[in-house]
Amino acid sequence: MDFEASRRKVAALVAPKNVVVVGASDRPGNWALRARNNLRRYAFPGNVYLINPRRDEILGEKCYPDFAALPEAPDHLLVVVPAPAVSDILASGAAAGARSATVFSSGFGEAFDEAGAELGKTLRETIARTGLGVSGPNCMGNICKPSRLITFTEDRPIDMTLGDIAMVGQSGGVMLFVNQALEERGMSARYMITSGNEAGLHIADYIAYFASEPDIKVILVYIEAVADIGEFTAACKYARAAGKSVVAIKLGQSEAGREAALAHTGSLAGTVAAFDAVTADAGVIRADTLDDAVELCELLSHTGAPQGRRLGAVTLSGAYRGLLLDAAERNGLSFPRLAPETYERLGKVLGVGSMISNPIDGGFGVLQSVDTYKECIDALACDPSVDMVLVQEAIPREQGSPRSEKYIAVANEYVASGKAKKPVTFVTLTSHGQTNHSRAIRHAAPQVSFLQEANKALRAIASAARRNEAEAIAAHAAPAMAATPAIAAELRAKAKAGKGAFALDEAQSKALLAAYGFPVAREALAHDVDEARKAAENIGYPVVLKAVSAELTHKSEFGAVVLNIGDDKALAAAWARIEANLKAHNFTGTLEGMLVGEMIKGGLELVMGVHRDPEAGPVVMAGSGGVLLELVRDVAFVAPPVTRQKALDLLERTRAAKLAKGFRGSPALDTEAFCEALVALGRLAHDLSDVIESIDINPFMLLPKGGAAVDALVVLRGA
Repeated sequence: MDFEASRRKVAALVAPKNVVVVGASDRPGNWALRARNNLRRYAFPGNVYLINPRRDEILGEKCYPDFAALPEAPDHLLVVVPAPAVSDILASGAAAGARSATVFSSGFGEAFDEAGAELGKTLRETIARTGLGVSGPNCMGNICKPSRLITFTEDRPIDMTLGDIAMVGQSGGVMLFVNQALEERGMSARYMITSGNEAGLHIADYIAYFASEPDIKVILVYIEAVADIGEFTAACKYARAAGKSVVAIKLGQSEAGREAALAHTGSLAGTVAAFDAVTADAGVIRADTLDDAVELCELLSHTGAPQGRRLGAVTLSGAYRGLLLDAAERNGLSFPRLAPETYERLGKVLGVGSMISNPIDGGFGVLQSVDTYKECIDALACDPSVDMVLVQEAIPREQGSPRSEKYIAVANEYVASGKAKKPVTFVTLTSHGQTNHSRAIRHAAPQVSFLQEANKALRAIASAARRNEAEAIAAHAAPAMAATPAIAAELRAKAKAGKGAFALDEAQSKALLAAYGFPVAREALAHDVDEARKAAENIGYPVVLKAVSAELTHKSEFGAVVLNIGDDKALAAAWARIEANLKAHNFTGTLEGMLVGEMIKGGLELVMGVHRDPEAGPVVMAGSGGVLLELVRDVAFVAPPVTRQKALDLLERTRAAKLAKGFRGSPALDTEAFCEALVALGRLAHDLSDVIESIDINPFMLLPKGGAAVDALVVLRGA
């Protein structure tokens, strides 16, 4: 991604020399009129010109017929004309000297009409040819406070405070409501961009620009569809390297995409799960709800992310202490036992000795004096087992709470002095609204954050901590790719010859996995009963017998699998039974033979796989497998290539991790074998990312020593 080009185009968009409104009108409610009114209302310093060839003036302002008639060269175009005319206007505006444009017009394929899609294609070509920095089409304008460029079509007053948050999203409505929520909480967005259909500038371009803005701490994005996942993650990494936090609100659980996949893996992945897997490496924090996004902005703007998941807290009631403990367990956080010296220090301050526990119940006299209050916070902040300090307190909404205001100021001064070794945040019992009085207190205490409601607050803290964990894991070097040019060439030839997605049979699928170092069960392909007997004798009874055909993607439904075969006689009977079952099911596919494989007993049934997401590309999946796979859905995803650290982290994010470590007296299983298998699968997904549609390995049997794929299905993309 060309970050410099992105910054240059966005800079032209957010800080133009003048603005030309194309399609100006005095019709009430017209977006061109609203944008013009806001440019005047918020004192945009440059000239604003109106273009309408059918009018000489609008509301007392001179109207020009075209760009050539303007007193100076146009710089930024506000385009509010029917869709068919937009491309020509942008082309002529660029020829006259314009550097950027905001296109409010819609009708470029967002309703999936064929004519609109063709207009959208033409528009993208025009923007690319002219080099204009364009937001839209189908957007609601922008708020750029440093330059006072307010083209957002909102009549209600906009707080022009220069905050440290930048917002960009594909929905103007969502951006409006999030901005209102931020302002309600006493925060302010320095920029608010509505990117619309993104025929020109994408969210990645804006992120690259905001990364270079020194006063921005948090970049909040709302995404309905990712245009280019590579550019998006590159921009996010660029922003993270500049010290910015990126918070994403992402729509989309793609049910249709999951149903289209032939393998189980596809049914378990959606765009959000794949988005999380791919963007975790880039340091993106995804918020599940708009409220969560606001909470994260509060935390990251004022306090920053904690370095771990261990909390210390000072509460003002025993009941809230219990709520915090519940919320911590729910969100993967903890209130650890404090160091002995911390308990000793707190005991002396509070005079209660062994009665102290973490969180500290304020009933012990935490608030008996300012010195005691500060001492308790400092004791927790200095404890080596604590990563963040929480203090129960709500900002007073009106005058009359001098104690609360005093203690908030004390905590802020403590952090501002540099004495605090850990971040400090206030948390409230419930969510609540703010007033001008409470927002003034908030502004006077910028070194601490004010999170609302225990579960929502701790969910934000956990999300921020997870961001740091994921970045640390991603920092480890990926293993070298497997050198398999012959196999890759063969599969690409097959994919090119195929029409649509198509499956390899089980023998072919396992051969591909084995070529990349993935462990598979010992087995052999037999074409008749005699070959099957020889294979079974070589492998050793008991064995498994399975029909092999690319058309048998789910063999158990056809009765094409027989387990635990103990001798030659049972093997012959199993062969005959499978043939009869296939005939009874009217199976007409090509039968390549039957696999004779070792019967693996014991261990833990896991699932592993690869899914190609339409936006995020290939992602690797693993978790609890077997017959309950789709019911339990105990799986996690990671982006290839896969390192040992990524594999271990993925396992820990599933309930299967407890079973693998030995559960209720069962033996511990070989987690290193799990990691090696997942690393190998990651190599395959990365090396053949252009041809793999999906891979389903279910089950992968993890044993006390080693592990192996028992069943496997590889689906190629096809032409």
